[in-house]
Amino acid sequence: MKTKKKVLVVTDNGSGSIAKSIAAVFGSAPFTDWSASVVNAGDFTPTRILPVNAFFLGCEKPESPEFADIKTLFKHINLAGRPCGVFSAKANAVKYLSGLVRDSEAALGSPLVVENGAEDSRKLKKWVGGIIGEKA
Repeated sequence: MKTKKKVLVVTDNGSGSIAKSIAAVFGSAPFTDWSASVVNAGDFTPTRILPVNAFFLGCEKPESPEFADIKTLFKHINLAGRPCGVFSAKANAVKYLSGLVRDSEAALGSPLVVENGAEDSRKLKKWVGGIIGEKA
């Protein structure tokens, strides 16, 4: 039996629907070798990120209180080369998340700003594929 690659999508309450859309991409063609789980940033623990092959972060606004522990963790954990995507409906939140990831040395892909709270599924698959290094 082939082991699936794991993805973690961490979000605050305001970006939950976008996070669910990203997670839904995994397990569908062409990403059938992947599985994703979504966790609220307030419930995040460091052990959740260690076994994943890639991760995504999304928040509604910069300095989201739900991300306080993650901000601290990412200053002290080395995730060098691990694919990471950041997303939000607001450009300033994406900028915040990109800065938050920088200290961890994760391989940050192009950020995604989702307009009107929804994203075209083909565009979303293409963005996810770019983050994890697989063609959609």
